[in-house]
Amino acid sequence: MSYAIVYSSRTGNTQLLAQALRDALPADECVYFGAPSAQALQADTVYAGFWTDKGTCDEAAGEFLRSLHGKRVFLFGTAGFGGAPSYFEGILERVRTLLAKDVTVIGSYMCQGKMPQPVRDRYEAMEESPHRTSMLENFDRALSHPDADDLARLKAAVTK
Repeated sequence: MSYAIVYSSRTGNTQLLAQALRDALPADECVYFGAPSAQALQADTVYAGFWTDKGTCDEAAGEFLRSLHGKRVFLFGTAGFGGAPSYFEGILERVRTLLAKDVTVIGSYMCQGKMPQPVRDRYEAMEESPHRTSMLENFDRALSHPDADDLARLKAAVTK
């Protein structure tokens, strides 16, 4: 069965996940690997990756997801905030609403991803508060993600 790995990656985090998928799946069945493109539509299964923007997938990924019909889809993504599976599930729920009714979601995976330094700079400029402290702590925790454990969990999710 043919597949495509399509991803949108602003900081490289989702690209790391896409590469892990490429390493885990049979190379001879891959018909496309890269940014959202109509070329990916020739695959039976689409592994669709995104970065989180305002609680859902980024615009490029969303536009691609809306174009899918009659495909099997595995969703994967990264978000700067992490730690709570319910947070990731909420993002995935919002992303699923972009898919046509004839798309079958075969699985999903999300993990935390590091954020660019300007985000930390913005948090540091905030007024001192427990919220500010929490944001800075989350930023620092995210610096190592996606890590080897994140990539192993993704591979396990697609090969089970």
